[in-house]
Amino acid sequence: MKLHEFQAKEILSKYGVPIPKGTIARTPSQAAAAAFDMGGTVVVKAQVHAGGRGKAGGIRVANSPGSAEQAASEMIGTNLVTGQTGSNGVPVESVLIEEGLEIEKELYLGMVIDGATKGVVAIASAEGGMDIEEVAECTPEKIIQVSIDPVLGLQPFQGRKIAYSLGLEQGQIREAASLTQNLYKAFVSTDASLAEINPLVLTKDGRLLAADAKLNIDDDAIFRHKDIQSMSDHSQEDSLEVEARKYDINYVKLDGNIGCIVNGAGLAMATMDVTSSAGASPANFLDIGGGADEEKVSKALKIVLSDDNVTAILVNLFGGILRCDIAARGFVMAIEEMPDLSRPMIVRMLGTNSDEGREILSKSGLDVTLVETLEEAANAIGQFS
Repeated sequence: MKLHEFQAKEILSKYGVPIPKGTIARTPSQAAAAAFDMGGTVVVKAQVHAGGRGKAGGIRVANSPGSAEQAASEMIGTNLVTGQTGSNGVPVESVLIEEGLEIEKELYLGMVIDGATKGVVAIASAEGGMDIEEVAECTPEKIIQVSIDPVLGLQPFQGRKIAYSLGLEQGQIREAASLTQNLYKAFVSTDASLAEINPLVLTKDGRLLAADAKLNIDDDAIFRHKDIQSMSDHSQEDSLEVEARKYDINYVKLDGNIGCIVNGAGLAMATMDVTSSAGASPANFLDIGGGADEEKVSKALKIVLSDDNVTAILVNLFGGILRCDIAARGFVMAIEEMPDLSRPMIVRMLGTNSDEGREILSKSGLDVTLVETLEEAANAIGQFS
């Protein structure tokens, strides 16, 4: 689960991570009032679940309450398009009004779950800011990674190592090491999958502050954090993904044209590879799970059919707990309820009651191509590439 910047900062500050003074505003007049109360120069920051705001005009400096109100009016109620949002962008419903900072240096500090080490990895660089991706690509030696033992946690010497890597003065090392420890405590305590401060700024008056922050919470652990769960903003998410979660369907919308319906995450990944190798592109990742019934199968197909980009659907099922005949009846049910959205289907069914499932589909009158192998599926998909 993703959080807005102001929410991430609110959580991190509870664990001792220093943040600038700021106020959330949901109308231009609120933005003006916040800027007036703060005094001086402020920064108006669009609150969206996407990076790249600065380059997309989603972060602006305002030197007066009037200019803060103007900036907010040009953001709130619009869709912000960044390099991470796609062409439609995401809606801006609020802005963060924050004190202007006189910045000496922009640094980077983050933590993420690393699948290779099966633990948390801290990542730091003395060159933070909007171009951190370019730094990582062109000068990777400027980024350090520190693996953290999940039992021992972040050790003091590791905190100091990270602090020194940021190129700070000797008098700032203890503060930076403490900040790193606090970020790790927040990461672990909230079951985060990603915590990022970019930039972590050193101001001209010697303060270290999280000028921007990102915090993603593990979806499988969010039930333990009702307070954070209440911060969810569905306006920032794809509506089909939100709908899929209601039915415990693992669905991620992509940009392709071939809808995929599969049971099992590994098989789903292989199916997406087959789609790509055929010269087409998957429109989604969808793992329907092993214990689905007809209604859940029907809902999965309806969700895929609701994507206007889908021109055909590839079904790849291995019957087990989910019998193939149950899946077939679910597909027929979905098309009967949404006939106007019907698309050609390429179906590969193996396992429990696969013959029954294939027979149901062959007699259904649906536009179905039944295949035995992935190679046959790839050949059938080719006409839609």
